[in-house]
Amino acid sequence: MRTIGIIGGGQLGRMLAMAAARLNFRTIILEPQVDCPAAQVANGQIVAAYDDAAALEQLAAACDVVTYEFENVPVDAAERLARSLPVFPPPKALEVSQDRVTEKQFLNGCGIQTARFHAIDSQDDLERALADFSGKGVLKTRRLGYDGKGQRVFRSENDDPAGAHLALGGVPSILESFVPFEREISIIAARGTDGTIACYDPAENIHRHGILHTSTVPASINGATAEAARLAATAILTALDYTGVIGVEFFVLADGTLIANEIAPRVHNSGHWTEAACVVSQFEQHIRAVTGLALSDGARHSDCVMQNLIGDDIDDLPVWLAQPNTLIHLYGKTEARPARKMGHVTWLA
Repeated sequence: MRTIGIIGGGQLGRMLAMAAARLNFRTIILEPQVDCPAAQVANGQIVAAYDDAAALEQLAAACDVVTYEFENVPVDAAERLARSLPVFPPPKALEVSQDRVTEKQFLNGCGIQTARFHAIDSQDDLERALADFSGKGVLKTRRLGYDGKGQRVFRSENDDPAGAHLALGGVPSILESFVPFEREISIIAARGTDGTIACYDPAENIHRHGILHTSTVPASINGATAEAARLAATAILTALDYTGVIGVEFFVLADGTLIANEIAPRVHNSGHWTEAACVVSQFEQHIRAVTGLALSDGARHSDCVMQNLIGDDIDDLPVWLAQPNTLIHLYGKTEARPARKMGHVTWLA
């Protein structure tokens, strides 16, 4: 029985560990939080920081392959592990995805269109960039932002930018132009160690307060747009010499054109629907990929809607339990807080 190391102990690591167990793999979690959601279902946990040298050595000695559940794993830590054993997805994917400017430059280099953008290192940079975008745009930190955090939106030239760069910590940032999109979609794709690529159907996503609320499959897009999403994901996976599952988010314009928003080198919230509507979920697909097993083709057997349970949404559990054709997945978190993902539900059409 082989052992998979998982860096990160949140709900994605939890679902990866559960999928690994079904395929007879052991899992060890590296996570500083004791009794994290992933450790509740894994075979062991190393309680330490993600960049702790001794902990990384312990993880490498105990495992046959290492993966991770979030994209803010220190690149140096991943590269250190990669000198001892396979690390999938490759550290290069972390390096690309952790910096929004680097990420957009990479996507453009793959022939994939993104929003216009400017790198922002000062308040003066921000004001010049806003002038170029007619006073409108989204200011984001280049690193570590997620679920709407680390952002400032300028909706018109009347929005005062004074102090905006400092309010985000004065850190390197990016200003992105607005995209006149009709909907947001994402695609979950996987690449095996042999280069085989499989894509799930694109999902249509709705966000609330910067956090994913629902993912609906099939998305309201035509076949050409769906194929463009698959081709973009394939180009990204190939360029990174990737192994594992990736999530790619897009804006869809009125004519069906896609504008790439971001990539996530891991299993993705907008792919949770695969757990209920496909024989092989994104989590099992990732385990198959990183361990060298054959990939599923990603086919789905049902249409569906996945909804996140955020904060007090968990109080609606009795209602969901009474619904037919509904899969409920809770994350083992004891305290419901605003904006905290407590679980998800997927109902089949």
